Amino acid sequence: MKILLVDDEVELVSAMAERLALRGLDVAWTDNGEKALEIAADGTFDVAVLDMKMPKLGGLELRRLLSEKHPQMKFIFLSGHGSEADYKAGTAAATCYLIKPVDLEELMAKIQCCDC
Repeated sequence: MKILLVDDEVELVSAMAERLALRGLDVAWTDNGEKALEIAADGTFDVAVLDMKMPKLGGLELRRLLSEKHPQMKFIFLSGHGSEADYKAGTAAATCYLIKPVDLEELMAKIQCCDC
């Protein structure tokens, strides 16, 4: 399974990518939405794990742009701010939302279910 991780916290996203790769997932990561669009243009991903709040291009807008080119892609959102209710108010695809710090086993379960 191919995963795209996008979070502006470089240490967090790189550590998450390494830990997911150790579990057998094919992971690409970046610390900004613009680069994520470039990475996604060069390949197909099953799941994108997106930080909700990033400079310039946040998770919800990035999801919209990625969905236009990759309608089959599933999404999991991460946030260190706000509540799940705030998130649900902003998107109809509100089934996969995790609060930071992210428990890796919980993230793996969300990735494996792919009902996001």
